Amino acid sequence: MNEPTLFSWTDARAQVHEACWRSEAGLPAPRQWQLADDSLNADRAYRLACEGCFLIWQGDFQNARQLLQALARRVDRRPRRLKAPATSPAEAFHQHRQGQAQRARVLASVLIPVAADHSIPLRRAPSVEPALAEVWGAADGRPSLVSLRELQALIGAHEWRKKGVEIAALKPPRGQPPLRIHPHFGVFSPLRGEYVDLVAQAPLPRSLSAQTPVFDIGVGTGVLSAVLARRGPWPVVATDLDARALACAAQNLEALGVAHQVQLLQADLFPPGRAALVVCNPPWLPARPSSPIEHAVYDPGSRMLKGFIAGLAAHLLPDGEGWLILSDLAEHLGLRSRAELEQWLADGGLKVLGRLDVRPKHPKASDPDDPLHAARSAEITSLWRLGVAEPGAH
Repeated sequence: MNEPTLFSWTDARAQVHEACWRSEAGLPAPRQWQLADDSLNADRAYRLACEGCFLIWQGDFQNARQLLQALARRVDRRPRRLKAPATSPAEAFHQHRQGQAQRARVLASVLIPVAADHSIPLRRAPSVEPALAEVWGAADGRPSLVSLRELQALIGAHEWRKKGVEIAALKPPRGQPPLRIHPHFGVFSPLRGEYVDLVAQAPLPRSLSAQTPVFDIGVGTGVLSAVLARRGPWPVVATDLDARALACAAQNLEALGVAHQVQLLQADLFPPGRAALVVCNPPWLPARPSSPIEHAVYDPGSRMLKGFIAGLAAHLLPDGEGWLILSDLAEHLGLRSRAELEQWLADGGLKVLGRLDVRPKHPKASDPDDPLHAARSAEITSLWRLGVAEPGAH
């Protein structure tokens, strides 16, 4: 993690404060700011936020929460001044992303001071020390300044980490409570369980045995590694570039009793060697992420997808299989065509052995008010079973 930027400001009593500017979303320290308290009304705050001015909050914490809610209402009801109606699904997607980015900038404008011990020195502030310690580490004696919206995300992630996400595919022993995955902040939560079910149900390669390894590319929370380990005695090697994901996976795999079966490596895509089964659930949309957690959803230029396809054949044992878990949402949005995907598979020396499909069950798939409803309602998530093509087959 990069060293936080030091930021200073002077309060109403002419006292100078210095704090570490913290933004897990990578926002730069404010250039324009002013002090704000309970006397600031929402309309004035909204105008300042739209002008790029940040508000360093000095008042009651709960009033800051209410102000943020009021800003969100104003952003959401503001007339959309688009240049022209979208003429294609891809244009609608990019307009939607621009709107999301603008909304995020406005809602990031309310800033909260955090004391050196990770407490919030404001009236009616909640206890946030455990949530901040999970992400920032132990209190180091330096005050911080953070967006209230991001602070709420840290608190929410802490609660999700405690509660966990029930995973139906991880069937517990009879009479035992459901098994859960506990996502950490910045690690994508497996709330969309349909892709996990595909990995739990797909027929295993005949070449798989207790001695042949399985690779899990992009381990994330460790959910797929856990499913794969519970399906048989084979060793699993799981990779990820993100240190937070590796730490999250390690805790989950230990809690599920399969840590002894899974080796975790920090690597870009493949570990050394070959496997009887290589599984990858890459980001599904070829677009630029606007925050670290969005790297699990957006893959600029389909870098990870193309890298997996290009390198798969060289990492499969004879008669081994690669399982590519991929939504076709990008196709419905006009961001990637099925022909492109098939060409990448052919260029990678791969053939399709079979495919398992499932329709998403998340709420947006059936929400007619969602701006991307037409694409989402047609979306299918697939597990592509891939093998090495015979030389000259394409």
